[in-house]
Amino acid sequence: MSEADLKENLPEDEAAEAATESGSLDEENRLKPEFVRNVKDALDEEDFDRVYDLVEPLHPADIADLFELVDEDERLTLARSIRDLMGVEVIAELNDWVRELLVEALPAEVVAEIAEQLDTDDAVAMLEDLDEADQRAVLAEMEPEDRAAIESALSYPEESAGRLMSREFVAVPETMTVGDLIDFLREHRELPTEFWEVFCVDPTHRPVGTCALSWILRCPRNIPLYDVMARDQTLIPADMDQEEVALRFQKYALISAAVVDASGRLIGQITVDDIVHIIQEEAGEDALLLSGAGDGDINEPILLTVRARLSWLVVNLATAIVASSVVGLFQGAIARFALLAVLMPIVSGMGGNAGTQTLAVVVRAIATNQLTDSNTWRMIVREFRIAVANGTALGVLIGGGTALLFANPLLGAVIGAAMVINNLVAGLAGILVPVTLQRFKVDPAVSSAVFVTTATDVMGFFSFLGLAVITGLA
Repeated sequence: MSEADLKENLPEDEAAEAATESGSLDEENRLKPEFVRNVKDALDEEDFDRVYDLVEPLHPADIADLFELVDEDERLTLARSIRDLMGVEVIAELNDWVRELLVEALPAEVVAEIAEQLDTDDAVAMLEDLDEADQRAVLAEMEPEDRAAIESALSYPEESAGRLMSREFVAVPETMTVGDLIDFLREHRELPTEFWEVFCVDPTHRPVGTCALSWILRCPRNIPLYDVMARDQTLIPADMDQEEVALRFQKYALISAAVVDASGRLIGQITVDDIVHIIQEEAGEDALLLSGAGDGDINEPILLTVRARLSWLVVNLATAIVASSVVGLFQGAIARFALLAVLMPIVSGMGGNAGTQTLAVVVRAIATNQLTDSNTWRMIVREFRIAVANGTALGVLIGGGTALLFANPLLGAVIGAAMVINNLVAGLAGILVPVTLQRFKVDPAVSSAVFVTTATDVMGFFSFLGLAVITGLA
């Protein structure tokens, strides 16, 4: 894409708003398979005017989704085809991997121009995944003020409030009157276009309260802000992890919150629309980490996906060998009573399912701060009681069914007892493993599943086959 093309791709704010509001495409047909197929056909035929006409009614978020739906080798062509529709709203909404592909294909000065039109948090998201050399080249092309803001954000740890926050906010002295504030908001065109509350600060620029826009509009003009502002506010340290930030928004029902530096000075704000993305991202990340599936992004390069999945599959292979070695200890008993080989996977499989259930609940409780040091023992007792109840119920079912089916009460008693034992192990492992990993500062969502399934497999085989030998069944 040439520099001339870029300037067409970067509309002014008014043009961008017009493009956003002009969409009249029927909601039922938006991004449906037939629509995407028509776009791809037009790209194949190099009918770029038709591509433009098809895409023009779409909302910027839908245009961003369209880039994920077309083939990877068609994305640059699509970007060139839609010209001025490829505005900053679309860039901000793009999938990380798709955005990285498009950004890497543009010259540094073009990327810099795009970044300058984005909110700081969106610009940081666009630049943080670039190679260090490319990142420096882009920053060198930016205006000093914009460059300083992005460099400051990049100095904070990844996935922290400092990376997430926006530096576009409204802060005024607490001594200002309501009327002065309204005049200030009307007269200063450089203020953010969207905000929900105004931060009141003291002379050292520390936040002392907030004023919701609804309060400001309903109060008499002569009242000072310190008489109507809400002094109870939730301040977010710039180095706080984004997951903890999301939990605070959820717990205190926040719409926006002030971000402060180490000295308590106001440096940015985080709004609820950013938190929606974080909650979705963290929830999906934990679910994928439990399965060892990596990022789980279908736009991620295949090599990275293979590397992420293969590493955990190798670990699972090792644990499977450990479980099979336990079976090997009882090969004589299995040879004497072959029915044991038929039934033992039931015990280990049911234990694995029970452990996975407990693990999912505990990992979620840790992630949402429901499970802390103060209630860990209560949670352990709770899961133990659940394991006893489930294990007993399953033991009676499988034990009674086995005794009747094979006309062997002793075999039924052995498998029933093994089911109870393995469910107890599954319940305890499902909570103790993630809690222990959490104590050692290891993400329980990443490693817990391997240890829990190993425990249930090993104990399932050992308890069933061991009881069979002890009781003289085999």
